[in-house]
Amino acid sequence: MRILMVAARCHPFMGGTETHIQEVGPRLVARGHEVDVLTTDPSRELPVEEEVCGMRVRRVPAWPKELDLYVAPGVYTAIRRGAWDLIHFQGYSSFVVPIGLLAAVRGRLPFVLTFHSGGHSSRLRNTIRGTQHMLLRPLVARAARLIGVSEFEADFFSRRMGVPRERFVVIPNGAAMPAPSPGVKVDPHLVVSGGRLERYKGHHRAIAALPELILRVPDVRLHIVGTGPYEGELRRLVEALGLEGRVTIAGIRGSERQKMADLLASAALFVLFSEYEAHPVAVMEALSLRRQVLVSDTSGLRELAANGLCRAIPGNASPGELATAMADELEGHRQVPDLALPDWDACAQALSDLYCDVLSSRSTARSAPRGMKLWPATRA
Repeated sequence: MRILMVAARCHPFMGGTETHIQEVGPRLVARGHEVDVLTTDPSRELPVEEEVCGMRVRRVPAWPKELDLYVAPGVYTAIRRGAWDLIHFQGYSSFVVPIGLLAAVRGRLPFVLTFHSGGHSSRLRNTIRGTQHMLLRPLVARAARLIGVSEFEADFFSRRMGVPRERFVVIPNGAAMPAPSPGVKVDPHLVVSGGRLERYKGHHRAIAALPELILRVPDVRLHIVGTGPYEGELRRLVEALGLEGRVTIAGIRGSERQKMADLLASAALFVLFSEYEAHPVAVMEALSLRRQVLVSDTSGLRELAANGLCRAIPGNASPGELATAMADELEGHRQVPDLALPDWDACAQALSDLYCDVLSSRSTARSAPRGMKLWPATRA
């Protein structure tokens, strides 16, 4: 089967959707599928075409360079000129999706969409989400299937877009990490906060709680792992609180999986005080290494806590309340339940089964003869 995945960003960038593509794409290739990835490059610095883990990746220009809107007309052209059995749209929040959806609808190509929803630090962007959902609905409703990465996400978008819940399937992200390197041990005083450096992710809340946490756990340290536009604000907060020797802010590239596994394995506690998460890959990775996890009681994080995988604290908790909860976790040495977590093999298999089901239900499908180049020729 010829599959095209469309996403605003993919490898080498780091994030939940990027990790999802990098994990399931090669597994689909191993199952005999041909996987192409159509994405964008606002920087114009990455290769236009390359092969990544068996997937053929093509990048088109996007504007503006400084914002995450990803206006990319080349997505429309690439989809209309190519030939695939099915298109899988990964994410919904940028301009890549409506452009791509329009091309798929006009080309009568079957498609599915995984929302991969997340929060945003912009009040304006959050304010217009409802309008965005309303405008997207006519295109989204044409999908052969809609995919939520959690029950929360499927329920949320069914209500928000007025699409019957039975049109949705739930396929969770996987929770796989390399085994820790020999000699890596848990540091009883290390707290890790993971995720893109955006205000809504809540890293600043972990920093603000640290002065009171130190009163109970004198040797505690905080490692914030991620990159993003909020880094400057976080560093200024660290300096204002006099915590330079206690807080580390550093990203780890998506390709450095072993380095990330070793950091998570050494943490006594992983925290994510985010305002919104559908099914956070960062939390699942920490859980796969049996780390204690403390999250905000909101969105898909609440679902993880309800399933007994982590502990949740109210989203409006004060710095003192956060400090108390973190200290309780560090001092209590809570045993992480040995529950079966979703894995990327199961995720890829579920997607493969879904693709086959979609195509088997169609009487006709646009296709190209075997051996035909799926991408249009690239001009020099």
